[in-house]
Amino acid sequence: MPSPLIDGLLFDKDGTLFDFRTSWGRWAAGFLDLMAEDADHSVRLGRAIGFDKDTLTFAPDSPVIAATASDIAAALAPHLPGETVASLTLRIDETAGGATMSEAVPLRPLLAGFRARGLKLGVATNDSERPARQQLDRNGITDCFDFIAGWDSGHGAKPAPGMCLAFARSLGLDPGRVVMVGDSRHDLEAGRAAGMRTVAVLTGIAGAADLAPHADAVLPDIGALPGWLDQLSA
Repeated sequence: MPSPLIDGLLFDKDGTLFDFRTSWGRWAAGFLDLMAEDADHSVRLGRAIGFDKDTLTFAPDSPVIAATASDIAAALAPHLPGETVASLTLRIDETAGGATMSEAVPLRPLLAGFRARGLKLGVATNDSERPARQQLDRNGITDCFDFIAGWDSGHGAKPAPGMCLAFARSLGLDPGRVVMVGDSRHDLEAGRAAGMRTVAVLTGIAGAADLAPHADAVLPDIGALPGWLDQLSA
């Protein structure tokens, strides 16, 4: 049964649909080895983006977590003579599209359940749109979404509200009846700036204490969203 209060769900991708640590830890290790001259250089590149290759973990302020491919490239460029931010951004997008993403929960049945409720679904990611679509395709869920946007889709990047507002506008939704679901403050700040409800999930790097002040609810993962929606309807 559709919720009388919610018409749409807008999801961040990394750390929300997909478990961040598993998915991007493996990608980062492989990408840095690809770009580095040797093992020591690869470790130094990891430090530049707040990534520990030994443990495959990210620092809370790593640009890989919530920034754009261009921001990651800007952090790496000083350590890669001969590369530019533009060339590195292209390399990041090329390799990211083939990255193996680990679903935070089984996605297709969950998304099908949301659609059965009559909800419109979207993705708003600070990843570039092309690799984002490639990752959704590889997991067989692209057709579940009515809207997919990245930082380079023409709506700006989070925490600005452009992607959130574009989702609502493109589907004729009142932002106040949309939920932005994400794992970072960027996601939640973008949603609130757009006038949306916000739900935080803990499948990224940030903890509940950091996210709670910016969210209407903090859930362990998006698998808990149906229960939260049911409570709204009660």
